[in-house]
Amino acid sequence: MKNKKKEKTKNFKKYLLYFWSLFVLGILSIVFLFLLAGWGAFGEMPTFEELENPETNLATELISSDGKILGKYFLENRTPVKFDDLPAHLVEALVATEDERFYEHAGIDAKGTLRAAVYLGSKGGASTITQQLSKQLFTGVRSRNIFEALTQKIKEWVIAIRLERQYTKEEILTMYFNIFDFTRGAHGIRSAARVYFGKEPMDLKVEESATLVAMFKNPVLYNPYRKIFKDNSLSRRNQVLKQMEKNGYLSTKEKDSLQKLPLTINYTPEQHDDGTATYFREFLKDFLKDWTSKNKKPDGSEYNIYSDGLKVYTTIDYRMQIAAEESVKKHMTKLQKEFNRQNKKNSTAPFRSISKTDVENILRRGIKNSTRYKRLKSRGVSEDSITKIFNEKVPMKLFAWEEEIDTIMSPKDSIRYYKSFLNTGMMSMRPQTGEVKAWVGGINYKYFKYEHVKQARRQVGSTFKPFVYATAIDQLHYSPCYELPNTLYTIPKGKHDLIEDWTPTNSGDDYGGVKTLKKALAESVNTITARLIDKTGPQKVIDMAKNLGVDVSNIKPYPSIALGTPDLSVYEMVSAYSTFANKGVYVEPFVITRIEDRNGTILYQHSPVSKDVLSEETAYVVVNLLEGVTKSGSGVRLKTNSEYAKNRIDYQRAVTGYPYDFKNDIAGKTGTTQNQSDGWFIGMVPDLVTGVWVGGEERSVRFPGITYGQGATMALPIWGMYMKDLYANEEIEVSKEAFEKPANLTIPINCDEVETTDEEDFMEDFNSDF
Repeated sequence: MKNKKKEKTKNFKKYLLYFWSLFVLGILSIVFLFLLAGWGAFGEMPTFEELENPETNLATELISSDGKILGKYFLENRTPVKFDDLPAHLVEALVATEDERFYEHAGIDAKGTLRAAVYLGSKGGASTITQQLSKQLFTGVRSRNIFEALTQKIKEWVIAIRLERQYTKEEILTMYFNIFDFTRGAHGIRSAARVYFGKEPMDLKVEESATLVAMFKNPVLYNPYRKIFKDNSLSRRNQVLKQMEKNGYLSTKEKDSLQKLPLTINYTPEQHDDGTATYFREFLKDFLKDWTSKNKKPDGSEYNIYSDGLKVYTTIDYRMQIAAEESVKKHMTKLQKEFNRQNKKNSTAPFRSISKTDVENILRRGIKNSTRYKRLKSRGVSEDSITKIFNEKVPMKLFAWEEEIDTIMSPKDSIRYYKSFLNTGMMSMRPQTGEVKAWVGGINYKYFKYEHVKQARRQVGSTFKPFVYATAIDQLHYSPCYELPNTLYTIPKGKHDLIEDWTPTNSGDDYGGVKTLKKALAESVNTITARLIDKTGPQKVIDMAKNLGVDVSNIKPYPSIALGTPDLSVYEMVSAYSTFANKGVYVEPFVITRIEDRNGTILYQHSPVSKDVLSEETAYVVVNLLEGVTKSGSGVRLKTNSEYAKNRIDYQRAVTGYPYDFKNDIAGKTGTTQNQSDGWFIGMVPDLVTGVWVGGEERSVRFPGITYGQGATMALPIWGMYMKDLYANEEIEVSKEAFEKPANLTIPINCDEVETTDEEDFMEDFNSDF
C-alpha cells in the first residue's frame, strides 16, 4: 500500500512537472512568437518612424474663400479630423460597441481574448480598437491560409502594443475614425458624415453617430444608403444604442426614444462628377498638376494631389458659386424648353440651315471624338464594326433637366440628343483684386465635359465693340457725346489690307441722322463702330485688347473685328471688362490664394499681377458708355419694371426672368453673333464683373429668330437672376453704388440728348427688339 501511495505521489509530481513545463514552454513559445514577430520573422514590421507617421492616402481639399469645402481630389476620399472635432456621443458609441474595455487595456484585451478562445468566437471577437487600427494601417486583409492568418494576428498584437506605447487613447481613436472606409467614396469619419448626412462630424446627432458606428462591423452589410441593407442598418444602429445604454452613455429612456426613430440619411455624394463647382475643380486640377510638376517635396519627390492631403485655398465664394449655379439652372431649364418647342417642326433638329449630309458629318465627328470610339479603336475594332456598334440600341441613362432618363437608344442617337442642348459659361470676378468668385463651365459636368469659361472660345459679337470705343477714346479723346452719321459706311479695298470693299449693315436696317457714341453703343450700331475702327485702325484695337488680357494671337487686323468676329473665352472677356471697372488697371484673374501641405506649411502664396492700361478718365468714360446699354439699349430690361412691360411679355417672361427692376448703376454689353449662334452679356457694378455666354455645341444649334436668339434673352437673364440673388443675401458684399467719377474729368459725358427709361422710351426700344 505504501509503495502504491509513493508511486501515485511520484506520478502526480511528474504530471505536475509536465504541466508546468508545458505551461512555461507555452508561455515562452508565445513570448518567442511575439519576439519573432517583432523581429520581422513573419514579415516586415513598421519602423518607429512609420508608427510615428502612419501613411494614409489623404484627399486634397479645395476650400472656398468663405471656408466651405468646394470639393476634393482623392484616391480615397479621406480628410483627417482631430479628436476635438468628434462629438462625445460618436466616441462613446464606438467604444461601447467595438471595445468596452478600451480605456483599461494596453492594446490587447486579455479577458476578451480568453472569452473568444473558450467560446471559439461565438460570444464576440477579441480584437480591440487598437488591434483593428493596426490591421487597417499595417497588416491588411486577413489571409485565408490558417498559418498566415495566425501570424497576421500575432503581428497585429505586437503592433497594437507598440501603438499603445506611442499614442494616447484619444489619438488612437482619432486615427481609427480617420482610417476606416465607410464605402460610397467615404474614407474616414469626416467624409462619412458629409456623404451620408451632409454635415460635419461635430454636427451629427446621436442616432446618426450610431448609424455610422454600426458600419464598423461591416460597411456594406450595414450600409444605410443601400435599400436592401436598410433593415440591417436600422437593426445594427439600435444595437449600438443598446450598447451605449449598457455602458452608461445613455439612459434607458433616451435609448428607447432613439430606437423608435426611423433611419434617415441625407446622401450627398462627393465623387469627382458631383457637388459644387465641378467645372472649376476640373480646371484647377490641371493647374495643380502643372504646379506639382515644378514644385518638389523636401525629399525631391513630387506632390500627389490625390493622396498628399494638400489644402488649396481658392478665391471662389461658396455662396456666390451656389447663386451662379442656381441662376444657370433656372434660366437654362426654361430656355431649353423653349428651344425644344421651336425645334418640333425642324426636320434637321437640333441643327438649322445645314443639309442632311452636314448633319451626318457632325454626328460622325461626334462619334470619332467619343470615348467609346477611341476605346474600340484602341482594341483594333474595324470601322464597319464600330459603325454597327454605334447604331445598335442599348440601355443607357441620359441627362435631362428634370431628372435623368433611363432609356434604350443607340450611341449615335445619343450623340444627336446631346447636341440638342444649349450650354453656358459664366465667370464672376472682383476687378480690384482679380479674385474669381464664381465659375460655371457648363450645365452638367457629368454629361458635358467641355468647359466653357476658359477652354471654349466662341465668337463674341458686339461685346467686342467696347474695345473699339475704348481705343477711340484713348487715342482720339472722343466724348460719349461725340456724334457720327448713322449711314452706310464703306471701307474701300486696299485700306487696312482689305481685298474688297467692306460695308457693314445695321440690324433692322436702322439708318438715318446722327447718333452720339453713347447711343450708338447702347443700340449696338454697326455703321458707327465701323467708322471708329477706320479712324483708329484695326491693329490699335488689337493692341488694346491685348493690354486688356485678351489672347490676340489668332486675331487678324481686319476692320470686321469691330463687329465681334474673333473667338474669345468668357475668362478673357470678364478680365478685359474688369479693367474698365478698375479705373484702367488690369489685374490678372486668379483662383488660388495659397496651398498648404497636410501639416499646414504654406507651399504656395499668390502674388498679384497688374498693369496700367488706360487712364482713369478713359476707363470711366468707357464705363459711362456701357451704362447707356442698360439705361436705353439692349440691356434696358435690367432696369425696367413697368406694368405694361410685364403684361406685354407674359409669354416670354418664363424664359427671361423679367422683370429685374435694378435701381443701381449697371454697365454692360450684350452680344449676338451671326444667325444667333452665340448670346453674350458682360455686366458690371463697381466691385463685381460677370460674364455669361450661351449657345449650342455646334454653331448650327441655334434659335431661328432674334427674339430668343439674342444675347439679351439667352445670356442676360442669368446675370440678372444671379445679381438678384447676391443682393438678396446681406452677407455677400456687392456694391449698389455708382461708379466713382474721377475728380479731374475733362471729357464731357453729359449730352444734350438725355437717355431715359420712361414708359414711352422703353416700349420703343422693346418693340424694336421683338
